[in-house]
Amino acid sequence: MRPQRRHHSGMHCYKIIKKIGEGTFSEVVKTQSLKDGKFYACKTMKQSISSVEQANALREVQAMKRLSPHTNIIQLHEIVYDKESGTVSLICELMEMNIYEFIQGRKSPLPEHTVKLYMYQLCKSLEHMHSCGIFHRDVKPENILIKKNVLKLGDFGSCRSVYSAPPHTEYISTRWYRAPECLLTDGYYSLKMDIWSAGCVFFEIMSLNPLFPGTNELDQVAKIHDVLGTPDQSVLHKFKRSRAMHFNFPQKKGTGLSRLIPNCPAPALSLLYQMLAYDPDERISADTALRHMYFREIRLADRKAESLQRVGNVDGLDSAGMEHLWRPSRPGRPLRGRHSRQTPLSHNVKHVAEPVLHRTLPHYSSELPKLSLVVPQISFPGSTMPAFTVTHRGTLPNITSKCHTRLAKPRDESHRGAYKTYYIPPLERKRGAY
Repeated sequence: MRPQRRHHSGMHCYKIIKKIGEGTFSEVVKTQSLKDGKFYACKTMKQSISSVEQANALREVQAMKRLSPHTNIIQLHEIVYDKESGTVSLICELMEMNIYEFIQGRKSPLPEHTVKLYMYQLCKSLEHMHSCGIFHRDVKPENILIKKNVLKLGDFGSCRSVYSAPPHTEYISTRWYRAPECLLTDGYYSLKMDIWSAGCVFFEIMSLNPLFPGTNELDQVAKIHDVLGTPDQSVLHKFKRSRAMHFNFPQKKGTGLSRLIPNCPAPALSLLYQMLAYDPDERISADTALRHMYFREIRLADRKAESLQRVGNVDGLDSAGMEHLWRPSRPGRPLRGRHSRQTPLSHNVKHVAEPVLHRTLPHYSSELPKLSLVVPQISFPGSTMPAFTVTHRGTLPNITSKCHTRLAKPRDESHRGAYKTYYIPPLERKRGAY
């Protein structure tokens, strides 16, 4: 009989409400702070950590500190380290649900403005990540969290520096959202893989069905070719140079995306094709995607809200300036089967990005957020984190911090050499295994 896990990672400061998810490497519970009464998501690693320094060197911790604060990135509130048991818990802001949970029970498609709002915020999160020198590597509906009209990207356990030299780990992202360069090379991919994954999510939000639900690696490639067609030989030649095995695909003309989503507006279809460009060099960037004509209306509303914020008339951009425009519908009953309508629609729509006129790039402060982190018998000068200058040398820099501890019996668990986390929300279906 499996022993029941104890939550002893400094959880004397939190009241456990309920368990909301568990993966191979982590467990997530909803908690309430006894200090401020607020609710948080507590993600406790199952891996044993030997020191505070090792806890702060975890890739997920490093990434969340570098990326915060941002409207569309999950905020890390506190790191809790139990010295005796070696467990680390990440106290993060609590969202309502993930995108998969939001669409799985729907009977009818989401309103166009809801799809547009969510995709705009997803692109903003990716643009911020990439500009900070990090790419996610596991963008999928389960890792995209929502709360009312606000979308935030979470689970940074698989992220890497954009300046790290390939080859990277081959089997990294979930198969259904894995880009062609991840499938057909020995780890020679970059940040553009996130855009492909986001394109797959875009289609899934619109159609309520996954775009490429491959059962294995070969089937995954075949499903991509069935829709997009076989890529040009010059593109395959790029992949062959970084692949030990040889592959030759029979020439095939894909059915196209418009047959799968016949009611998709032309601007949305244009952006979708740009995000799902087979050649990563031709794939649109997150920054350019934000300037696509598909987002014109919401971008103008966003800018207006930012202007009002600067003069102090609004508190922020957490949907306050756009709530009257973007209100998602409630989920309906579970959808059975795939979208049956197969009406042809011209998809040869050129991508249109609006010109950049006096565009001001966002400035991201290098000052880390304040985290309440304490270790007994060790005195630290203050609660403010030291200034952190972003440097890109192939790895994420170490960041020192202070952690809560509580004496407890050590867990009888062997130390794992490799570290990986899963998303915070629960996963109830088998979706493209790793």
